[in-house]
Amino acid sequence: MKISEYLKRMRGDNQRQPRHTIAWTLWSALGAIMGIGLVGLCSGLVAVEQGDRLFLIGSFGASAVLLYGTPYAPFAQPRNLILGHLVSAFSGVVVAHYIALPEALQAALAVALALTLMHMTISLHPPGGATALIAVIGSDRIHSLGFMYLLTPVLTGVLLMLLVALIINNLSSDPARHYPRHWR
Repeated sequence: MKISEYLKRMRGDNQRQPRHTIAWTLWSALGAIMGIGLVGLCSGLVAVEQGDRLFLIGSFGASAVLLYGTPYAPFAQPRNLILGHLVSAFSGVVVAHYIALPEALQAALAVALALTLMHMTISLHPPGGATALIAVIGSDRIHSLGFMYLLTPVLTGVLLMLLVALIINNLSSDPARHYPRHWR
């Protein structure tokens, strides 16, 4: 392949992304407020060290964007959300606890393993990469959880956000927001 052909692939199709309506945007914001707010509320109920918000892992922010901003997207569907986060959390915990490497290499391996397992289980959910990464680079409190990390904060937080996605997205009269498209 010629270099010019290779570089041509990086140009894209020069199409502009469509803009969502104000109503769509407000429904998305309401979902994000309620979903992350509910997870944050649960975080406040769990006795942890000051400043360590156990339930509020960074990958949930990205999941909120998918669930409430693009509920029609394949990556936002319940199977992808739940299984994607769980296999990613598993990958991160296994690498963090059982593979002795410098942290940077552990981080890279955890994300690569998570991506591989999400592909194999047909559950690709991009925020899962961050869930795996957090298991490696997270606080001592996260590390001390071991495999409990899969149940709390990951599964608990994911199920709370899914519940909000089911409620909020289906309150809208816009059929494009109706969620989910499929469960499997």
